[in-house]
Amino acid sequence: MLRERLTADLKEAAKAQDSRRTCTLRLILAAIKDRDIAAETSDSTDGVADDQIRHILARMVAQREESARGYEEAGQLDLAAAERDEIRIIRGYLPRPMSDAEVQRAIERAIRDVGARSIRDMGRIMAHLKANHSGRMDFTKAGAAVKTQLR
Repeated sequence: MLRERLTADLKEAAKAQDSRRTCTLRLILAAIKDRDIAAETSDSTDGVADDQIRHILARMVAQREESARGYEEAGQLDLAAAERDEIRIIRGYLPRPMSDAEVQRAIERAIRDVGARSIRDMGRIMAHLKANHSGRMDFTKAGAAVKTQLR
């Protein structure tokens, strides 16, 4: 389970006195804990599942990429480098991203699977892609590719 791996890696990073990795892993685990609390019900005490954790991690990467770009534009290269270090650490817990060719094949398969005929089927296609490729696909780029293909 991903949560146990993150916890074990935090302990290792703390022992190794790797402050960047330790801080990043603490941020990840805090974000997961926040989601656990938000999703807490009387029926579920296990916390969020791995797919939700991967979603949290993907969002964290996107936030840091945006921050790094902002820092670079402002000339704060040291802060941009710190954000990129965190991105590298977080990506280590995500599955390998799909290549452009793999994304294109997945889109073609999704269009075929849902029987899409027009742009009106975009929501069903994107839902299919998210259900099958969460954490591996950039859905913003995929959405643009789907629109292009359905025109």
